[in-house]
Amino acid sequence: MRARKKSFLTGYSFTRAWKDGSIIVKMSSVVFGLGCFVRKQFIKGFMLLFAEIAILLFMMKEGMYYLKKLITLGDVEQYKIWNEAKSVYEYVDGDRSLIILLYGIITLAILFCAVILMRISVINAYKAEEYVKNNKRPPSLKDEVYELFDNNLHKTLLFLPISGVLIFTILPLIFMMSMAFTNYSVENSKLVLFDWVGLKNFKNMINFGSGLGKTFWPVLGWTILWAICATFSNYFIGMVLAMFINWKEIRAKKFWRFCFVLTVAIPHFVTLLILRQMLQPEGAVNILLRNMGILQARESLPFFTNTVWARVTVVLINIWVGVPYTLLQVTGILQNIPGELYDSARVDGAGPVTIFRKITLPYMLFVTTPFLITVFAGNVNNFNVIFLTSQGYPRAVESTAGKTDLLITWLYKLTIENQYFDVGAVIGIMTFITLGIASLISFRLSGSYKNEEGFR
Repeated sequence: MRARKKSFLTGYSFTRAWKDGSIIVKMSSVVFGLGCFVRKQFIKGFMLLFAEIAILLFMMKEGMYYLKKLITLGDVEQYKIWNEAKSVYEYVDGDRSLIILLYGIITLAILFCAVILMRISVINAYKAEEYVKNNKRPPSLKDEVYELFDNNLHKTLLFLPISGVLIFTILPLIFMMSMAFTNYSVENSKLVLFDWVGLKNFKNMINFGSGLGKTFWPVLGWTILWAICATFSNYFIGMVLAMFINWKEIRAKKFWRFCFVLTVAIPHFVTLLILRQMLQPEGAVNILLRNMGILQARESLPFFTNTVWARVTVVLINIWVGVPYTLLQVTGILQNIPGELYDSARVDGAGPVTIFRKITLPYMLFVTTPFLITVFAGNVNNFNVIFLTSQGYPRAVESTAGKTDLLITWLYKLTIENQYFDVGAVIGIMTFITLGIASLISFRLSGSYKNEEGFR
């Protein structure tokens, strides 16, 4: 580790530049591009200086105001004044905490960019200085552009994707996560002007005695149970069907695969909405059972009105819409298992169950563990199956979450329907942490991570 660190510091690093550079190099941290101007790299110097001036103008005009307001998220409420000319009261806007929070985070991001530009300015100044000390000509703009498409091509190709992720993914995530530390909600009319509350929302969430905690823990438990059932039911049923279709004695294999591909072609939401209508108290299933005499005239099966029935129903619906995908993915993997393994097992007297337990299942789990982790994470956030079928029902009158609500559907109801944005942000963070830890641990413990070529 020390050797790697020492090797890293022998290049044009900021630490080395600040330690060994001249006063011009150090001054380049204050006046961006100064070192470039001294070494006659005027275009690069102007670019750095222009970026610094633009940042300073923004900070003087808007940035400092939002940074100052970010501390309190605003304290001026909307008020009204009497207009003598019109003989009416006119409302004057006060602070809007959401706008202050948004622009405050953007200002912090711009300051972070300023720090990066400062490092670039110092490193470039030191690099040019070292070239002159070694009697070399400092690289021109043309030389550095050529390098960006030659030795540094990876930086050129990664610049736009990384910038897009930072601007359109990371920055919005920070903005949304920051709401978890505020009281931004309809409660106490905190939708326009709200405050920082620290970890109060998290404490309420994990407190078993609070109203929020009494809802959170059952929803979290059902979410994990749902994800496990939905993931492994689809996986094993899809695997069994794929093995059945691949069986030598089965004819018309292409026809059976086509049947499953045909179900994949139908959009998920269409299938889910149709199934939801069919399972209503007056839906096709209950009417059919009444006509067959299995149910009484006004009797109906409680598909979405009883907790156990509703949970079993959504799992079965997920199997119906998910198994075809699993079957198609597993089919290719099954065909790659060496036939010699099966032949040797049969010679040793192994039956179908033993072959499946000792050969097929270990091979499948070895290859598909990353896929299973991805599917598990997707099922934790499986909004469509729950919201488009049971809609979270059954639900107690005083609760914001139903018995089949997942964390993701509960988050939707809290934010969109009830405007508890602070609690919704907390749920989002808790979901991310739970998924991240579970996925990381399970993947690191799997054979796919420990030894990619280890299956025998």
